[in-house]
Amino acid sequence: FGRMKPVIVVHGGAGRIFKEREEGSRAGVVRAALQGYGILKQGGTALDAVEEAVRSMEDDPHFNAGCGSVLNEKGEVEMDAIIMDGKNLDSGAVSAVKCIANPIKLARLVMEKTKHMLLTDHGAYLFAQAMGIPETPVEKLITERSRERWKKNLEPDSNPEEFQKDLGTVGAVAVDSEGNVACATSTGGLSNKLIGRVGDTACIGSGGYADNYSGATSTTGHGESIMKVVLARLILYHMEQGMSPEMAADTALDYMKTRVGGLGGVIVVNKSGEWAARFSTKQMSWATVKDEQLHYGIYAGERHTKSVNEALASESGEF
Repeated sequence: FGRMKPVIVVHGGAGRIFKEREEGSRAGVVRAALQGYGILKQGGTALDAVEEAVRSMEDDPHFNAGCGSVLNEKGEVEMDAIIMDGKNLDSGAVSAVKCIANPIKLARLVMEKTKHMLLTDHGAYLFAQAMGIPETPVEKLITERSRERWKKNLEPDSNPEEFQKDLGTVGAVAVDSEGNVACATSTGGLSNKLIGRVGDTACIGSGGYADNYSGATSTTGHGESIMKVVLARLILYHMEQGMSPEMAADTALDYMKTRVGGLGGVIVVNKSGEWAARFSTKQMSWATVKDEQLHYGIYAGERHTKSVNEALASESGEF
């Protein structure tokens, strides 16, 4: 009965993180990783840990998920989220949801309280009401920055593609002391996207996948490219073929880049607790906790390490 050492890895989105937002992005992923790890350390489930980590980032306006989500062509927030349990391959997802503070919580309820895996738009809204989830006024989810960016993208000479590089999908993967794995991913999608556009995040196998037999992964980056190669499942496939998490991640990201010209990032944990955070974009904010050690970074090759106790003591401090 060798009990597993729990591991959590989180990401706050791959792309370009503007200088003035680096600090907040770092602090946000670290906070999420520490919160998720707190659950694992008390013997909590991987599922609870990834949900909690993602909820923490949905509530942080530095990220493109929950509050702080980018706006669609009409200036509205439409969010997607997924959660998956590696034990039995159960999954729950929501797409194009509005007026909800934490889409990841709703995704978890879809998984546990319905026979379905994905609810969308108005149906998801009705289900949220039935579950007693309070409605969040639209204004509460829209930050000044999201509105500014939306306006900028409406200008005739604007190039929304330029802004898409700052993609803040958030995600988490974990393995708990029982050896179960789970993943969770949440996003506001693409800036100035068409109404009703759903990207990779809500799609099982693209935005995330978890299977106790191999591991768990959560993705971020250009959604349409991720969907074309079913990125999350592709990474687990490579691990099933014997690759390490890092090798599997790099191989899949490389394939996506050469095959469809798509950039992105992934976090991975395998069933034995080895982890990776890899990206083909300029940056990706990520953090992980394993063996009471916190690691985090944003740039390629950047890796800071602190003990969990030290990190918790300076939680309110700077990163």
